[in-house]
Amino acid sequence: MKIAIGADHAGFELKEEIKDLLTVKDIETEDFGTFSTASVDYPDFAHPTANAVEKGDADLGILLCGSGNGIAMAANKHQGIRAAICWETELAKLARQHNDANILVLPARFIEKSDAFAIVEAFLGTKFEGGRHQNRVEKIACM
Repeated sequence: MKIAIGADHAGFELKEEIKDLLTVKDIETEDFGTFSTASVDYPDFAHPTANAVEKGDADLGILLCGSGNGIAMAANKHQGIRAAICWETELAKLARQHNDANILVLPARFIEKSDAFAIVEAFLGTKFEGGRHQNRVEKIACM
């Protein structure tokens, strides 16, 4: 499995810790930045991360910013992206099971590291159920 990951300055430190977690689990990552806590614009990291997932260069993505909102909005501009903001494990599981979310978005300023790790593990460990959810997911794409 390969994970595309990106964050703005508010999510930088947690992004680095999540990368370490993924490395321990032998999960490959491609880091699209940022690479410090210096103030940056979240779309600059949302778009390349979303592009990697959309093109199939990564299986799934993880994005982080302060609230999760801005970076999720930017990622969801991509036709093939379903980015879900999750702040607890059950949301992450449901985002995968019911919505076939392909990017996990974490609100870095509102969750503890241990919770973020559990959310990442739940997201990566859950599959899309398909079935009754398939038609709904197909309707997400703009007509």
